Amino acid sequence: MVIIYFFFGYQKWFAYEAHGLIPFIGSSPLMSWMYPVFGIQGASWFLGVSEWLFGALLFLGFWNKKLGILGALGSCLTFIMTITIIPFMPDGWAASAGGFPAMQGDVSFLMKDVVLFAVSVYLLKQDVERVALSADSAKPLAS
Repeated sequence: MVIIYFFFGYQKWFAYEAHGLIPFIGSSPLMSWMYPVFGIQGASWFLGVSEWLFGALLFLGFWNKKLGILGALGSCLTFIMTITIIPFMPDGWAASAGGFPAMQGDVSFLMKDVVLFAVSVYLLKQDVERVALSADSAKPLAS
């Protein structure tokens, strides 16, 4: 996940990626606010910084599970936002095949985010359990 966030975040600094995101962000019920607030390149930078932040928090979670929880929460939020684009993507469902569930183009690209969301939930669960276990082990034994 850290490597994915590094490379996906890196792409957001370039104009080709900012313009490539237009159909995604423009179709998103949760992210379309970014264009009026930040503009096309600014929205891309915002996403890039967010991805690097969540990747860094996941990485730091190896040593500090509370930071890992923050990274996993951010990661879950990221993929919830991208998965919600799927039903709204223009031309995402092949009309020639009857529409849903015959995905095409950008929808098939977004399907990877379903798996990445599941990974994010798993990481969140693991870090919450580790924090809970360390809190339990820090309690003194009752006599």
